[in-house]
Amino acid sequence: MLENPPLTNLQTRDIESLVHPYTPIHQLKSTGTVVMGRGKGVYVYDTQGRGYIEGMSGLWCAGLGFGDEEMIEAAIEQMRALPYYHIFGAKSSEPAIELAEKLKEIAPVPISKVFFTSSGSEANDTQVKLAWYMNNAMGRPNKKKIISRIKAYHGVTIMAASLTGLPSNHNGWDLPVDRVLHTDCPHHYRFGIEGESEAEFTARMAKSLRELIEREGPDTIAAMIAEPLMGAGGVIIPPKGYYEAIQAVLDEHDIMMIADEVITGFGRTGNWWGSQTFNMRPKTISAAKQMTSAYAPLGAVMVPEDVYQAYVDHSATLGTFAHGFTYGGHPLSCALGVKAIEIYQKRDIVGHVRRLMPVFEQRMKKIGEHPLVGEARYCGLVGAAELVADKTSKRSFDPRNGVGPQTSKLIEENGAILRALGDTIAVCPPMIISEAELNELFDRFEVGLGQAEAWVSTGALRTV
Repeated sequence: MLENPPLTNLQTRDIESLVHPYTPIHQLKSTGTVVMGRGKGVYVYDTQGRGYIEGMSGLWCAGLGFGDEEMIEAAIEQMRALPYYHIFGAKSSEPAIELAEKLKEIAPVPISKVFFTSSGSEANDTQVKLAWYMNNAMGRPNKKKIISRIKAYHGVTIMAASLTGLPSNHNGWDLPVDRVLHTDCPHHYRFGIEGESEAEFTARMAKSLRELIEREGPDTIAAMIAEPLMGAGGVIIPPKGYYEAIQAVLDEHDIMMIADEVITGFGRTGNWWGSQTFNMRPKTISAAKQMTSAYAPLGAVMVPEDVYQAYVDHSATLGTFAHGFTYGGHPLSCALGVKAIEIYQKRDIVGHVRRLMPVFEQRMKKIGEHPLVGEARYCGLVGAAELVADKTSKRSFDPRNGVGPQTSKLIEENGAILRALGDTIAVCPPMIISEAELNELFDRFEVGLGQAEAWVSTGALRTV
């Protein structure tokens, strides 16, 4: 294993004061933390002066990178005008109105209204509550179950974490709660049967979904939620035709599709929305992350007119629409959302992503040839390399060896921040990255992979 240097004062204070999410916190006193001090463009710099290409856009979210002056000025202007207000009790603010209008304008399907939250987790939690509320309004009190997928990621609040289909989000947390179902993960490389084509695999996925629905009873199922591509589950790209096949099953049983666009929205896949890239036809949409380029927290649920009217009808019955968050529609966050979308449009960020896609694809294919990598997956400017002990058999490493986290650490020591999702290394750079910076990111990625291969071979980890 790599040796860890002595902890700095800031690292010690950090460990004594913070609980770190998605971290083996039992190891922190020996491994330490990386304390960031500043960022500019696609680079971040720690408090000891080391620079890194931020190859994950933070957490899939800083699409405009760090220190964008237009975003900073928009924040200052809004802070001076109205630093906070809410939208409870028929109150509002101009930034919330303007951002809702912009989201309606660019939405991939017809949208009538926008409900703001503070995060993607809250947005997906809200999706479930709203589906229940709508079905109560429509006189369908039993139509409440939500279908998600194995390896999906939809957040960490109690319901969103239940929708998430990853064991680490359930083990020890008393999750998932009831009313949540999980269907198959559409990962042909990992879950396809030997000799099964992608078309045959897709047909099997649709058949399995139909069987689940018929077994549970379609009159008990409100919706299915799906990320266009599965992010934290390993950047899993569905086979061609997958969503068309799934949508046909849902339509047959009167079950609506919820698109979780928290990672894929606002240009990441080469279109404004992942739904467009993968030909999804969602009824409602969750958004967050790149909506403000992460310059302030914000999430949103986007709904069509017929769904909104069900809310109106139930509000009339009950006397009010009793749901909302203190910071939902926060004027600072909404002003930054408005500015981010304006920048995406005027700088043609979607076009920039498309121009870089061939380079990204070429470099990911090269990564896929590495002895450690079983499959390289990519779409737009997001990708992943799944590390395996044996390329031919697709045999995984023993998870106790921590090959993914160790590889990520080696890549970081070479000046690039990527993210280990188990033994899958994800890459999701800011969408403003230049071609030269993108190549430099992959150069550092490859050096780290080479060092990881040497470490694996020295430790005979393929046979352990």
